[in-house]
Amino acid sequence: MLGELRMNITSSLKAKLHKSLIKFPHVMQIIQEINAAGGRALLVGGAVRDLLLGLSPKDIDIEVHGLKIDQFQKILEKFGRVSLVGKSFGVLRLNGLDVDWSVPRKDSKGRKPKVVIDSNMSLEEAFRRRDLTVNAMGIDLITHELIDPFGGMSDLKAKQLRVTDKKLFVEDPLRFFRVMQFIGRFEMEPDAELNKICKKMDLSKISRERIEEEFNKLFLRSRSPSLGIEWLRKVGRLKEILPEVNALVGIEQDKKWHPEGDVYIHTLQVLDAMAALAHQKKFNKHDTLMLMWAALCHDLGKPETSEEWEDGGVSSYEHEAVGVPLAKKLMKRFSRDKDLIDGVAKVVKYHMQPGQFIKNKAKPAAYKRLALKLAPHVTLETLALFACADKLGRNPSGMSYSLQSSIGKKLCNDEFVFRDNAKKLKVLNEVEVPVLHGRDLMGSVAPGPKMGRLLKKAYEIQIEEGIKNKAKLKKRILS
Repeated sequence: MLGELRMNITSSLKAKLHKSLIKFPHVMQIIQEINAAGGRALLVGGAVRDLLLGLSPKDIDIEVHGLKIDQFQKILEKFGRVSLVGKSFGVLRLNGLDVDWSVPRKDSKGRKPKVVIDSNMSLEEAFRRRDLTVNAMGIDLITHELIDPFGGMSDLKAKQLRVTDKKLFVEDPLRFFRVMQFIGRFEMEPDAELNKICKKMDLSKISRERIEEEFNKLFLRSRSPSLGIEWLRKVGRLKEILPEVNALVGIEQDKKWHPEGDVYIHTLQVLDAMAALAHQKKFNKHDTLMLMWAALCHDLGKPETSEEWEDGGVSSYEHEAVGVPLAKKLMKRFSRDKDLIDGVAKVVKYHMQPGQFIKNKAKPAAYKRLALKLAPHVTLETLALFACADKLGRNPSGMSYSLQSSIGKKLCNDEFVFRDNAKKLKVLNEVEVPVLHGRDLMGSVAPGPKMGRLLKKAYEIQIEEGIKNKAKLKKRILS
């Protein structure tokens, strides 16, 4: 059966494969050495999937069949120092080379399961260990054959996620969250069997760090992260995993401002809009994650604050402030990153400010004060972009609006003006630097608490009144 599921890859795919491998020094030579020693090197896992989807592989995993791990280690040592950290799991790394080299392995059963390395394991048995059929393919790096024992290629074309082996799948509950992020990243649908399995999986023993990592992949790599979150709801796990988000389901909004539907639907649209904007603006990893988590959390205060009026309108006054402790509670379940949590909380607290600043014709001092409140993890630029995503998540047709569309540009006009005003005041991506420093008061005031209070007062005067002359500031605070 396995032989029938081998095929030669196309010349264009060969070119992409070569391009992906050639950037790693010595890889092609190592592959030739493995072949000469009687072994067989295969590109496996996500790299194969990504190549078949026309994407650049994020991770390179090469599995070596037919050689014992010590034999294979000697080959690698010809090209540099070998890291043995993962050797007991059948994984080796050549220092300085971001490639995982492994030999086939399986987990033994019993009270104290161990990893059993078996270099002569069949390809079908080796690939069966992988979670989904789309990840259970390999490319022979000498013959360029695609090896696909479980129909992964067909599932890729059908945009379908299927388990390779359901008994093995449930042994690692983290695979539940991998399914979640694959749905968002590749816009694929789990089949009925996979959904059935995921409805019942025990998720209680997964560390929060590992769960956070899968959410981060969903937020960093997805065009449609909302699909992953919505899948959690469809399989009945949203309330268990994200109860604060589940509470948004059915919370009505004023249709004048939110024709898209309830707060949950709005949140999903904002997630996708934020993902698109972060990608377009090429934000760094920290800012992207902060904005994506904030998109998930920004309206958590609405269930508690929403009121319906006789005329059919709905208000949610102070939902931003009420949402801050809820956002922190959610974030702390998954992350230990205090800077990330602080940034998310500040975006949630101040996400309405850009629009309100324009509506109320805020003065320069207000921009400077807000920049100071947001620092150091949030800037007025990132806040403006988030507020824009919040506006784009109001499409009654289902998908969030694009910023490039005429309606998207119109919706975000206030945020553009806010950003331009902040830029003119030179506080778009930084706070205003204090003019007066401790050294300027030496001789007049002794170092200590009093000097600190005076410097704080000088900075407040500088921001509120726009005074940037040292002598004038010094005179004001000492008089």
